[in-house]
Amino acid sequence: MSGKAGLVVLISGRGSNLQSILDACADGSLAAEVRAVISNRPGVYGLERARAAGVPALELDHRDFADRASFEAALAERIDRYAPDLVILAGFMRILETGFCQHYRGRMLNIHPSLLPKFRGTHTHERAIAAGETEHGASIHFVTPELDGGPVFAQAVVPVLAGDDADTLAARVLEQEHRLYPQAIDWCARGRVRLDGDGVLFDGEPLQQPRRLTP
Repeated sequence: MSGKAGLVVLISGRGSNLQSILDACADGSLAAEVRAVISNRPGVYGLERARAAGVPALELDHRDFADRASFEAALAERIDRYAPDLVILAGFMRILETGFCQHYRGRMLNIHPSLLPKFRGTHTHERAIAAGETEHGASIHFVTPELDGGPVFAQAVVPVLAGDDADTLAARVLEQEHRLYPQAIDWCARGRVRLDGDGVLFDGEPLQQPRRLTP
């Protein structure tokens, strides 16, 4: 990709990672433009963030569809109207089926609040504390049909501190997510990162371990 990559961002909630992406596009640190934001939940605050930035904000309530396949067909049709280079999942709380994932293979990214492959799924902060982890964080990965199982290429790491609970740890991780996601998207937008089979190339070389950002 060259110049500014086009993004469509999918959300389900307040959109704090969306805001970090919008801000990075605005200040030029992310070589991309957000062409549309789509939420599967109507009325969420993330849509207001999009409108405030002058970005089309679309609602597509999954509850209006008979099944997952029909929702995803309608979602793909709306995404493809904007011909994005990358589809960005930013707190999009839907499990996506194989066909949808394959349609955007190598072009769809997700952020997950753990150091994958640890703690796939939900309640990651509680589980990290319960497991006695000394470090925790967030991961960026290409989306594949396996839940939170696509190739990881970027992570941010935070310490788990004595006395942490799920809320304090989540807040520390979220702060780093806001640094990590724009950086990871920028790498993809500039063509530095791309999916290669089941692995990732970084500057044309196989990536052996995810690139890590530290606080």
